[in-house]
Amino acid sequence: MGRGKFKGKPTGHRHFSTPEELLAGSSARPRTFKKEQAEVEEEEERSEEEVEEEPEKRKGTQGLIEIENPNLAKPKNVKTKDLVMGRTTELSRREREEIEKQKAHERYMKLQEQGKTEQARKDLERLALIRKQRAEAAKKREEEKAVREQKKVEARK
Repeated sequence: MGRGKFKGKPTGHRHFSTPEELLAGSSARPRTFKKEQAEVEEEEERSEEEVEEEPEKRKGTQGLIEIENPNLAKPKNVKTKDLVMGRTTELSRREREEIEKQKAHERYMKLQEQGKTEQARKDLERLALIRKQRAEAAKKREEEKAVREQKKVEARK
């Protein structure tokens, strides 16, 4: 059977258990799977213990002479358990300025809510003026409405 340009791997086909086999408990998986799994875990534990006990292996003459080479590329991946949590990193100038800007804006907004800034005072004055104008306009409309009603009543008589 032609498969085209890409052929399958020669490792064979996968075998999936049917629901009946799963219920019966007779799957294609070997019965010693749990035993093999336990052995693998024990080997991993042993290897971890050995790694902790062994000092770092060095190539060539590195083990003989301690050299501090500033040009030497240091490993960049650092494990989280090696990090010191209490140490704080210094922020860059842009980050510091951004944080200061945010704090200043928050302070300004608090003062704005309390009405202590010039802009807030002007806004409150404008708001009071608008309320006063609206109240006067409402009174005027009521008076005109009352006048119209009186004219309607007089016109009916």
